[in-house]
Amino acid sequence: TLAGKTVLLTGASRGIGADIARVLVQKQATVVGVARSQAALERVCAEVDALGGRGIPVSFDISRVDQLPALVQQIEQQVGTPDILINNAGLERYCAFQDYSPSDLHHILSVNLIAAMELTRLLLPGLLQRGSGHIVNLVSLAGKKGHPYDSVYSASKGGLLLWNHALRQELWGTGVEVSAICPGYVADRGMLADTGVPAPRLAGVSESGDVAIALLKAIEHNRAEVIVNQDFFTETLTKLLLATEQIFPRMADLTNRWLGVTQLNQQRIKPKSKHPSPPSHLRVPTSPLASPAPPASPASSTSPAFWTRKP
Repeated sequence: TLAGKTVLLTGASRGIGADIARVLVQKQATVVGVARSQAALERVCAEVDALGGRGIPVSFDISRVDQLPALVQQIEQQVGTPDILINNAGLERYCAFQDYSPSDLHHILSVNLIAAMELTRLLLPGLLQRGSGHIVNLVSLAGKKGHPYDSVYSASKGGLLLWNHALRQELWGTGVEVSAICPGYVADRGMLADTGVPAPRLAGVSESGDVAIALLKAIEHNRAEVIVNQDFFTETLTKLLLATEQIFPRMADLTNRWLGVTQLNQQRIKPKSKHPSPPSHLRVPTSPLASPAPPASPASSTSPAFWTRKP
């Protein structure tokens, strides 16, 4: 049961994360929501409180991996070690691979993969000592079959999925469970909806609420991996296609082109002028002769930078 459990949820301010928070509160869980925007987090947590639960907003940019220990320390001081960690935060940029900058690579991999691994590493000793807990990673079908013009996101999610599988085997018998949720296209809100380009017509489309319900069931029934894609028929067909790819990899490439994945992802590419730059702490000098930036001063243990971060 989730009643009385404390859940640390990243990417909680919008999209799938906000729907996950709403589902968790229906099970009487306390939700510690982490995201960059304080204002958006407070709106979600106010909704959680209105539903009879408890939402705790923490404004923090998880791409600042070196400051995650301070984040975890502050949360543990406030609510103790969370019972459940949901690594939901994600970042996506559609681009031809040669057009990514080194800073883009660092930003996407930091948010989608490294932060999830580091948060888990920091919380795991407490979960193991307790002998119970659950780690849930929001992956993607792009982590099972890489998507063209979305290659770095695909790589980050593929890495997250394989790490998830390896960690689940390591933790067997400890009481700490690990689950992966692999949604297909989520059209109603989130990163795909932000692009304004529809999902491929025959690829299957889900809603963020479907993903939240699937995640809840994965926790309650300790499911190792869940694919979420429109309905039972489409999910089954997806699994068959993924299995076939292991024998005939080029057939899966042809399937992506036939479905329109390649063409639609090209349409999602934004001009560089319209794409937000990575945070300054992740910008990599483009000139090989450029001097590296001096290391940032560590945040004060009594007043971490994330508590005063503006939305």
